[in-house]
Amino acid sequence: MTQPFRDGDIYHSSIWSGVSLKLLDNRIETRCNERLYSLSSAIHPGGFSYSDLIFNWKVPLDYVGSDPVSDIVKQCEAWDYDLEHSIGFLTAAKLTHASIIEFEGDKFKLLCCSTVGTRNAARSGITRSTFSAYSPGTINTIILIDGQMTESAMVNAVITATEAKTAALQHLGIVEYDNGQSATGTTTDAIVIAVSQAEHWQALHAYAGTATTIGCAIGEAVYDTVLEAASTQHED
Repeated sequence: MTQPFRDGDIYHSSIWSGVSLKLLDNRIETRCNERLYSLSSAIHPGGFSYSDLIFNWKVPLDYVGSDPVSDIVKQCEAWDYDLEHSIGFLTAAKLTHASIIEFEGDKFKLLCCSTVGTRNAARSGITRSTFSAYSPGTINTIILIDGQMTESAMVNAVITATEAKTAALQHLGIVEYDNGQSATGTTTDAIVIAVSQAEHWQALHAYAGTATTIGCAIGEAVYDTVLEAASTQHED
């Protein structure tokens, strides 16, 4: 587990050749030298897609967000990104405090990067005050997997990752400010599961719950990175 952007601007995966993350003025670019089959809740494109670039764009604290999809498209054009194969997140969290961890496991490799801001922490499932669509905060999680997964396992991975994120917030005692109850996330969290589907593994992961080898690794990775990024978010 590491926070490489607190004193640097690039991170090269130690276990997956061709994967790197780079901190620029207002975004983190996660690049892979191959297109990954991806499932995301990101602003663009959302759902299933193929991607070789995932970017986490830090917007100003006063960002209105009336048309975030259009804003993402304009930024892709300005940065000369391939819109079809790019996934875009928005955040107001500190990019310098992004936390990264890597695992080699049972017929897979995994890299996880989380950025965390909890000023709009919220507890799901209760009546509460609502927030503007992109108020400051957000927990964005990027999970890259070199391995093979079914689509249902990728959805399962989102569940496992969400449970781990909530566990990390509860460990830190983060609460929803309106009611003081334990937060389960923020109002604007997003995630991507991006999988190589490389056939040389010859092992298709059909499940990704916490009792599976790949699910357990996903849970540990998200828990650890959210814990580190959240616990240091107020540091310089």
